[in-house]
Amino acid sequence: MSRSDDPLVGTGFRDRSRAQLGQPFLRQAIPRATDHTIAALHDRFADVDVAALRERGRRIRAETIRDLDAHLETLVAAFERNGITVHRAADAEAARGRIRSICSAAGARRVVKVKSMATEEIRLNPALAADGLEVVETDLGEYVVHLDDDRPSHIIAPIIHKTRQEVRQSLSRVAGRELPDDTAELTGFARGQLRDAFLSADVGISGANFGVAESGTVVLLTNEGNGRMCTSLPRVHIALMGIERVLPTLDDLAVMLPLLAGSGTGQLLTSYVSMISGPRREGEPDGPEEMHVVLLDNGRRALLGGPFEEALHCIRCGACQNVCPVYRQVGGHAYGWVYGGPIGAVLTPLFRGFDDGGELPQASTLCGACDDICPVKIPLHDLLLKLRRVGGGRAATRRERAAATFWAFLWSSGVGYRASIAVGRLGLTLARVLPARLRRGPVLARWAAGRGLPGRGGRP
Repeated sequence: MSRSDDPLVGTGFRDRSRAQLGQPFLRQAIPRATDHTIAALHDRFADVDVAALRERGRRIRAETIRDLDAHLETLVAAFERNGITVHRAADAEAARGRIRSICSAAGARRVVKVKSMATEEIRLNPALAADGLEVVETDLGEYVVHLDDDRPSHIIAPIIHKTRQEVRQSLSRVAGRELPDDTAELTGFARGQLRDAFLSADVGISGANFGVAESGTVVLLTNEGNGRMCTSLPRVHIALMGIERVLPTLDDLAVMLPLLAGSGTGQLLTSYVSMISGPRREGEPDGPEEMHVVLLDNGRRALLGGPFEEALHCIRCGACQNVCPVYRQVGGHAYGWVYGGPIGAVLTPLFRGFDDGGELPQASTLCGACDDICPVKIPLHDLLLKLRRVGGGRAATRRERAAATFWAFLWSSGVGYRASIAVGRLGLTLARVLPARLRRGPVLARWAAGRGLPGRGGRP
């Protein structure tokens, strides 16, 4: 994707995060929502040997990516046997071109879409709109994002950053009247709008959570019925699938489904698991007349066999965002592209280059919470450190390196640890008396500028 395609290019993480930190609702809403999801995740796997399940998931993803080309060839052959037309796209421009050509050949005027981070990645909607097509996002959150010419701020929850009042205002503009401040009423209005779009659309576009090679099946996980409406009612269905989303067998899918649903939303399974294996066949009452799959590279193949190959294991559950202390404060838009949180800090510089994303690996506390929660055990902590070493941001100063070395020395023994804690308590006491002098300190100045000081009990 060219840098000029994206309105967020040209602003830095520091400026974007400062803008997000100035939104009190966002700083309350994101931790509240992510805490709920994390609690649901722990409940979901309470009676499961989650360590063993995660290890199986890691092994499936690692073995698949290691032999990706062979699995892709099997997948393509199975797709074609099922009557699916397959297109390969080396980059975002090629993917947009393929989809635009399919829509043009179908004489499409209206397109309905299922929530898809891959279509966000290639900036598909503006390209289709430039061709005169009406594009309707049919996931409720994505629908609101699209109305506001906005971007999703979370992989799973695209409008986690919006208040109900903001959603009401967006829908009221469409209605041409003030809608009531009631969730059921707002949802009912959106449902009515989308029902008309489903019935009149010429093309339905979806992503693909997985593509199963042995059966030639596109798998979609959704919590709204829009996924099935988009893929079965229009005459043409187009699925955009990252090449890394292939799974060899249905047995592998049986492992990945609970990992994705449980890690993403804390559910046993999402409300709808759709398995699509081609266009409508003779004698079938519904389904599209044509089905196309566009296989998207867009920087993925360049990671194969290299130090960052494990980034391709990601199944886009969003769990690492939910636990990341940086994401929980600044939200997804601060990362400047489609993917936020730890996985965004890894993927953005890898897919877009260090000119756009090189500072993001620094946007991490390196606490390792993302490693602990990732359902396929991606070592995000290690990948972030590697990116820092190869150019991901400002190098530490001599003073910072000396401070870190001294800190490591102190904490290598019990005596040093206890002594540092005693000094820290004294420092907190002095800071409450002389906070300005702390902010001017040469080592802690940038750290203290964005943080409040806790009391001895851990509370400000």
